[in-house]
Amino acid sequence: MNWSFQLYSARNFQPWDKILKMLAGLGYKEVEGFGGVYADPAGFRAEMDKNGLAMPTGHFPVDMLENDFDGARKLADALGVKTMICPYLVAEARPADAAGWRGFGERLAAIGEKTTKAGYGFAWHNHDFEFKKLADGSVPQEHIFESAPDLGWEMDLAWLVRGGSEPLAWIDRFGKRIVAVHVKDIAKPGQGLDEDGWSDVGHGTIDWAAMLKALRAKTPAKHFVMEQDNPNDIERFARRSIEAVSSY
Repeated sequence: MNWSFQLYSARNFQPWDKILKMLAGLGYKEVEGFGGVYADPAGFRAEMDKNGLAMPTGHFPVDMLENDFDGARKLADALGVKTMICPYLVAEARPADAAGWRGFGERLAAIGEKTTKAGYGFAWHNHDFEFKKLADGSVPQEHIFESAPDLGWEMDLAWLVRGGSEPLAWIDRFGKRIVAVHVKDIAKPGQGLDEDGWSDVGHGTIDWAAMLKALRAKTPAKHFVMEQDNPNDIERFARRSIEAVSSY
């Protein structure tokens, strides 16, 4: 299995050439892009090539995918991205009811049609807000999927847990959609206080051995992407995380 690394985790630990060299030295084969590495795609691609790294997945904001798809496609081609992932919806743009979330799902379905025609995969990446119950007791993620039957999913398992849901149940229901997974961990009580409550993978509260077993058995996921939203030591996080998951 090729382990990937979400470069957002390293945004506060520059320069990028040193980060890529460090990741390759630890055994990572892939990285996942985000806006902070798209300024010079040709130059970044050269640094990846130098370190034997590929970027099969990348995050692209919904506004870009809807309004500047050619720009997103040029970035993807320059960096080698095969699957475009929409990662977020800002709080002020989030619907308040089921109908609104179904409408957002329709927007994602339309983007998916565009990306498929252009030869790319497409997926939605969740946070916690998609699993917060609406007034009728349903959750937004259900409505997104209902309105976008072909939508892929990059499952951020730890955000799902923080949203109050049980990941194995979602893997059972929607496993066929899962094309990539964010492998992250939630700190144990009293730990990770200066890291927004996150942990090095395998050192927190999520049973990643069981989760990876289920994901391998029930999903087509090919990209398992290590992430920590606010690490205080990027080398420690990257090293301890890949060491932990490599034993599962």
